Amino acid sequence: MGATRAMITEVVSSGFDGWLTAQFARARTTTHWDWLVANGYNAAANINSQTGFDPTMWRGMISDPDQVRQRVGMALLDMLVVGIDGVNVNWKAFATAAYVDVLLDNAFSTYRQILGAITTNPAMGSFLTFLGNRKANATTGSQPDENYARELMQLFTLGLYQLNMDGSIKTANGAPLETYTQADVSGLARVFTGLSLASSSTTTPDVYRAPLVMNAALNETGSASFLGTSVSGGGMAAVNTALDTIFAHPNVPPFVSKQLIQRLVTSNPSPGYIGRVAGVFADNGKGVRGDMQAVLRAILLDTEARSDATLSATAAGKLREPVLRLTSWARAYGVTSPSAAWAIGDTSSTTTRLGQAMGRSQTVFNWFRPGYTPPDTAIATAGLVAPEFQITNEQSVVAYVNFMQTLVASGIGDVKADYTDILTKASDSAALVDEVNAVLAAGQLSATTIASIKSAVDSVAATATNGASTRVQIAILLALASPDYLTVK
Repeated sequence: MGATRAMITEVVSSGFDGWLTAQFARARTTTHWDWLVANGYNAAANINSQTGFDPTMWRGMISDPDQVRQRVGMALLDMLVVGIDGVNVNWKAFATAAYVDVLLDNAFSTYRQILGAITTNPAMGSFLTFLGNRKANATTGSQPDENYARELMQLFTLGLYQLNMDGSIKTANGAPLETYTQADVSGLARVFTGLSLASSSTTTPDVYRAPLVMNAALNETGSASFLGTSVSGGGMAAVNTALDTIFAHPNVPPFVSKQLIQRLVTSNPSPGYIGRVAGVFADNGKGVRGDMQAVLRAILLDTEARSDATLSATAAGKLREPVLRLTSWARAYGVTSPSAAWAIGDTSSTTTRLGQAMGRSQTVFNWFRPGYTPPDTAIATAGLVAPEFQITNEQSVVAYVNFMQTLVASGIGDVKADYTDILTKASDSAALVDEVNAVLAAGQLSATTIASIKSAVDSVAATATNGASTRVQIAILLALASPDYLTVK
């Protein structure tokens, strides 16, 4: 989510593996749900509003010390999408916060546990329209809602085409082999009937934290067939069998592993990288499938993630998504909100803000697709993908820089940075830019970029009125706007 000088020292001291072990052991300081309650957002006046959601999201991403959990949680939210505007219940802020809590709480468990948790989550049930899903009615001809059954396979677990362990697509006679059929979707949809809220009382938000329960009157108890498996009797037993069947599918390790690598390290992982991580996903060495800690360790410690050679590799790296640009600045320079208002707000505007806001995707396909390639570019010519470029254009680039200029200079409300430490380097432009490069840009600013920023800093005398703070702000903003920072490796 963003480095600090103290964090860099800690990593150097403990090593990558030791630092990850310590991060995996960190408990959450507070859940989004508990923070909303503690700050009074469960007042009756908020029953039909989204009030509180953005503040708690920014609070967690900027201030919670469990860096890896936060980062993985947001990666999972990119993949297993729920957007608050599509959660069609009251207490939207609480329902969506409870979903984000599910991802954060389970980020270091197993992928099977994550699948079970999102399947019984009210916000996901509403967003993908299986909340209160009814069995078929022979009289009216109605059929179960197929939305979740389809997206669970297409986007969350299997993908459209059969994969080898290195992520390459299996073919027959030159054509890709499909992973599932419409019959599989229809059969699976029968299983996801009957899942309903645990209580009919919605005068308080509490029901949206409780897992969904099975309403027998709505549930299909007849047979259902999908992916070569058949179940009967309905209930949670059928749901769990369905999830077990999907989880055991050979596509899950490469499909999920590749997307996690894309979110955390690089947009174009090599087949070898995908295969190594997928192998750990399939078996952590102790017979456990989908062990998230083992998978994350494999992703973050792989030679393709850690080797200096990747810094010069054309296909390496990724465009840093806008929200993570903000959080990296905020964490680097100790941003706080003394009033706990965290008034950054909804940043999804493409004309005045970031063009992205976590938990506010309008569709299950997220802000950007993992296979997106910007057309008519060198990236496309090279046969590469660059997912984050789907929300990048002339307008959004300008909006991002303008928004960050305001944040860097004066913050929003009482959300402000503390530049006390870096101000001690303001009079020495070389030392100032080197510090920004190390902490904010991971030492990846080029010599040309460093020289340009240093020249801009030197255009303002340190002895001028507000000269020190202006020099610091110039160095930080220009680093945030530089291609070297934006395309992280």
